[in-house]
Amino acid sequence: MKFFVDTADIDAIKELNDLGMVDGVTTNPSIIAKSGRDIIEVTKEICDIVSGPVSAEVVALDAEGMLAEGRKLAKIAPNIAVKVPLTWAGLKTCKTLSDEGTMVNVTLCFSANQALLAAKAGATFISPFIGRLDDINLDGLELIESIRVIYDNYGFDTQILAASIRTANHMSDCAKIGADVATAPPAIIKAMANHVLTDKGLAGFMADIEKAGIKIL
Repeated sequence: MKFFVDTADIDAIKELNDLGMVDGVTTNPSIIAKSGRDIIEVTKEICDIVSGPVSAEVVALDAEGMLAEGRKLAKIAPNIAVKVPLTWAGLKTCKTLSDEGTMVNVTLCFSANQALLAAKAGATFISPFIGRLDDINLDGLELIESIRVIYDNYGFDTQILAASIRTANHMSDCAKIGADVATAPPAIIKAMANHVLTDKGLAGFMADIEKAGIKIL
């Protein structure tokens, strides 16, 4: 499973990228706005750091506006994936951009029917939002599983990009189900390394080293 990092924090992206923990990046205008920097400038910098897909989101709601924005974003770098919402206008934009050779990430997916439409429209990625479904007592992981079955049944090339990841367990659950990609904040990716027994074992080891008087060079 590929890891995309869901942030516009340049330092965090560099750190994870240097460790080989980043296969791509997902951003949106609100994330970048928090940095106080220009959206195009930040997106370009991220594209220069990461060789994989970098999702950059349109803000227009109509197909004509989305298409104009998407074409502008696609010119930033070859690894841009234009992010559009799963609306009828978004699907129209997806079809046109995909036909033009631009990667498209169709976002805000909450049903298997929506995912099927995105695949038919030629989406590179479909982004089902796990955490937001969990918030309203629906099973976000069940949606990932349903999309996996449908895509495998018909050989769709669209990659399942699990989004709205809230916990480290979401990451392993998505991997078991067969999500192609999971995008998560840096803190969630780092939390995957944590385990209480690892900490306990390390503490015991260090206590034994100190008791034995062993000097660490």
